[in-house]
Amino acid sequence: MDFGFNLNRTANASAWRLAPNRWDFVAFPLIICVIAMAAIGFHQTMAPISTLKTQVISLNPAMLPEYALRTTLRMLAAIVASLVFTLVYGTVAAKSRRAGMVLVPILDILQSVPVLGYISFTVTFFLALFPARVLGAEFAAIFAIFTAQAWNMTFSFYQSLRTVPRDLDEVSRGFHLTAWQRFWKLEVPFSMPGLIWNMMMSMSGSWFFVVASEAITVGNNTITLPGIGAYLAQAIAEKNLGAIGWVIVAMAVVILAYDQLMFRPLVSWADKFRMETTSSGNAPESWLLDLVRRTRLIHLLLVPAGWIFAKLARLPLRLPRVDNVSFPRVASSAKRTLAGDIVWALLVLVATLFVGWRVIAYVRTGVTGSEVGHVFALGFFTLIRVVVLIALSSLLWVPIGVKIGLKPALAEKVQPLAQFLAAFPANLLFPAFVIVIVRFHLNPDIWLSPLIVLGTQWYILFNVIAGTTAYPNDYREAATNFRIRGWQWWRQAMLPGIFPYYVTGAITASGGAWNASIVSELVQWGDKKVVAHGLGAYIAQYTAVGDFPKIILGIAVMSLFVTLFNRLLWRPLYAYAESKLRLD
Repeated sequence: MDFGFNLNRTANASAWRLAPNRWDFVAFPLIICVIAMAAIGFHQTMAPISTLKTQVISLNPAMLPEYALRTTLRMLAAIVASLVFTLVYGTVAAKSRRAGMVLVPILDILQSVPVLGYISFTVTFFLALFPARVLGAEFAAIFAIFTAQAWNMTFSFYQSLRTVPRDLDEVSRGFHLTAWQRFWKLEVPFSMPGLIWNMMMSMSGSWFFVVASEAITVGNNTITLPGIGAYLAQAIAEKNLGAIGWVIVAMAVVILAYDQLMFRPLVSWADKFRMETTSSGNAPESWLLDLVRRTRLIHLLLVPAGWIFAKLARLPLRLPRVDNVSFPRVASSAKRTLAGDIVWALLVLVATLFVGWRVIAYVRTGVTGSEVGHVFALGFFTLIRVVVLIALSSLLWVPIGVKIGLKPALAEKVQPLAQFLAAFPANLLFPAFVIVIVRFHLNPDIWLSPLIVLGTQWYILFNVIAGTTAYPNDYREAATNFRIRGWQWWRQAMLPGIFPYYVTGAITASGGAWNASIVSELVQWGDKKVVAHGLGAYIAQYTAVGDFPKIILGIAVMSLFVTLFNRLLWRPLYAYAESKLRLD
């Protein structure tokens, strides 16, 4: 009798643990909405390409929810692709010395090449890859958004891998962790705070080029995808200020939604990866993360996925090690390493010369020698703007970012506002700039310059906040105990701690500024057009008419400027941060 009673009681208890509680009924509608949103988006991408020609972008505000859904899906697809790219590309660049010699300069170039430069050559490719389907145009738009998201995330992850504290690395080797286990148990967790803040910046920064990705015009080929960017482009073309106001409202709602539903939970979750031995005081909170933890059925459904990921991270996979030198044969290994470096350098040089020769041969079909000199002169105009604006942005946002990062409660309040300001497209300010410049006969070379840094200055702010939040709390307490204050505190405590993060932010901000010049040095409001002297305006003008030799010339010169600037300034600062300012 007792045995039967206990069995029945145990069965009832197990059934009760599987039954949903009230928190499950709150969370389930959110999950269903996400699934429905993905299903609707997939159905629309499989429609015939002819539907894009028959659809006209309506400025009716009632259409904005649908347009916002389409734009959000593209941005989420791009951020997932950017995360995968970051983990693979950043790891190879940081772990392999020879690969890093090639991959890091390529990353410098990629972040500087204008999005419209990518679109010029990728729209045709994706349309041919998926003929007669909207999917091809969607992939072209997602790829354009990807190019506005991936580079700063990759730089952040690369910087984290290069500055992992030596004592933690030695502990992981002491436990005989394989490279695979060390990657998931040490390196990825260490990179999480900075990577998540850069993901926020990527989502916000990609709004800057949503217009370019959804309203694609290359030569005589025009493709318009339903979305907030296309809505904004139509509003600008029709000079409809009311519609522009509705765009701002829609953007604010979308940014608040993905901040609360995605980034706030990620920031709260990643707080456990901070490198410290004392409590950080006020930890960031997320109502959604708390809701999921309180659910019963959803929590149980997530447990198997967490168990699988944990098992995969613990697999003792032994990946091939690069640049490994065996100590008993140091001399012979050093000779082999030197020989390998020489062979690798020659291969890279030959490949570079071949690509350069092919590019020059193509560009010569439509460009003269005097045109090349003119483009280099325009590059110097843009260079001066970028240097001055990055310096001013650094002086402004470094102290503000530190103050925000030191106060988690303030960071929670500022986070959505900063994302909105970072997402605010320069296109929305075109009317004001054009009207004021034309009305008062101002110099476009000066007064269009702020548009270049409007969307890129936030890379500095977000990375400084990430570096400050990742700064160990026990280091702060030590500085307090030793009464280190004022300028001494900045010079000896905080600035060295956030310096690697600042360099990452400054690199991506400067590269993004070059990229932004394409929409900032040539602005239009209705039939009025204002043009500044610079490389961005040059590329924009010839992209509009589809002159590919001159487009390639402009992109090549811009890539050369960015690469040289990074090699002469940012790379030495990176090396200094790796060797002198690691938190060991």
